[in-house]
Amino acid sequence: MALKNDHYTYRVTWSADDDEYVGLCAEFPGLSWLADTPEAALKGVRNVVDEVIKDMTVNNEKVPEPIAIKNYSGKFMVRVPP
Repeated sequence: MALKNDHYTYRVTWSADDDEYVGLCAEFPGLSWLADTPEAALKGVRNVVDEVIKDMTVNNEKVPEPIAIKNYSGKFMVRVPP
């Protein structure tokens, strides 16, 4: 069962190498899930994220904050040589 309040950023894309769809999560770049359909890939990666978060919580590890709820300054700073 996936997270009830899941605000993480997911993406499903086709993997030519695996000949399957791959589900990815931006906040957990090391996780993925392969499946025959895009829907199954999304469900699979959400379940993996749920399990990893449970494991991280049990081990008192810091769980990544969802990108969607992060607060940013709104400033775009660029440094260039004179």
